Amino acid sequence: MKSYKVLNNKEEFRNGEFSLVPIRYEDRHLIMNWRNEQIYHLRQNKILSSEDQDNYFIHIIDNLFEQDNPSQLLFSFLQNGNCIGYGGLVHINWIDKHAEISFIMDTKLESDFFKILWIKYLELIERVAFNELLLHKIFTYAFDLRPLLYHTLEEFAYQREATLPEHCYFNGSFKDVVIHSKINKISLREVKESDLEITFNWASSEKIRQFSFNKSAISYEEHKNWFYKKITSDQCLYLILENLNGKALGSVRIDIENKDGLISYLIDDDYHRKGLGFQILNLLEQFIKQHEVPVDKLIGFVQNNNIASIRIFEKLQYEKIKDNDSLKFQKQLK
Repeated sequence: MKSYKVLNNKEEFRNGEFSLVPIRYEDRHLIMNWRNEQIYHLRQNKILSSEDQDNYFIHIIDNLFEQDNPSQLLFSFLQNGNCIGYGGLVHINWIDKHAEISFIMDTKLESDFFKILWIKYLELIERVAFNELLLHKIFTYAFDLRPLLYHTLEEFAYQREATLPEHCYFNGSFKDVVIHSKINKISLREVKESDLEITFNWASSEKIRQFSFNKSAISYEEHKNWFYKKITSDQCLYLILENLNGKALGSVRIDIENKDGLISYLIDDDYHRKGLGFQILNLLEQFIKQHEVPVDKLIGFVQNNNIASIRIFEKLQYEKIKDNDSLKFQKQLK
């Protein structure tokens, strides 16, 4: 089975009997038949032939697997290993971090299973979009022909963002287009006891610890004792960065003394180089102001070779001070 480089070659996204796998060559003619049967609601201007479909897979889809920023990611949608639909993220905008959702199911399943299959598919494609790619927004763009589709999206917390009157010409008449979207809100929340395991995984990660001032190995018991001490201290603010689906992406902590907050932050191994370091520190400032945390100044120490963190503090306009073999960054909040 082929896999997408941009997804770190992950081969499957599963929820019970349903799964998404990178689109399989063996499913191409099933997909062709479904597209031809449902051409009335697709942006497809002719009936596809087997030759058309073979050429599309060979010359277009094959090239997507090794690209760093592919324009689309397509998947076979399986139930117990059998292909019952296909779709993906298309028209991906890597700068603005948004993409359109595409999906069609086996035509004969639509009458009885349309809603449940759409929901199962949305659960899985959101994992790809929000948890793996960290896209900010995903949306559907559909001819105003299928009210059941819109009800399903709205029940799954998609917002009807716009109706574009007579926006597309199809089959002899102009059709409205309806756009629904969901935004991947990334936010900070206070750490909970249930975060013990994930914080230990982060603390013991070699990749994360390479820029830590304390590089000694940490046992689970040592971390557990430290963790409970921090979450019960009134001189510590310990926060988890998570996305809309509750996926933990990293953490930030400030230890407070005389209204100075000493910053420690980290980003999960899987999400490095995705701009989250800037976001977590920017959100920290907002959290302090919104919750009236008694901190007037933030301070962070960074090793000289930690270029990514240095750039983040500089971008957030921290004052930089040389401090022996490291750099000290500070920012007055009040």
